Amino acid sequence: MDALKTIAQESMKQDMPAFGVGDTVKVHVRITEGDKSRIQMFEGTVIAKKHGGINETFTVRRVAHGCGVERVFPLHSPSVDKIEVVRTGVVRRAKLYYLRDRVGKAAKVKAKY
Repeated sequence: MDALKTIAQESMKQDMPAFGVGDTVKVHVRITEGDKSRIQMFEGTVIAKKHGGINETFTVRRVAHGCGVERVFPLHSPSVDKIEVVRTGVVRRAKLYYLRDRVGKAAKVKAKY
């Protein structure tokens, strides 16, 4: 088991910013199309963080053209190039799944000043 732990420690990213549930983040994702590669940004509110260690994932939600879009990103994936924290939110829950049912200004998270 120690060999698995050392391999996991080596493949974990060390330069990730500290962010939590309720924060608005920009995730820079590397997209490969054929033999070309480009960076695509996905900006939204973090509604969940799951697991820990090498298996840690986070769910980002945004509303695009009136339709809610959620993506689950593995934190230590090589396809996740960079994460920028745009705004820090104040929430009292670990999972913000209730935002799925809300529309308009009711779906906003209070910002920390």
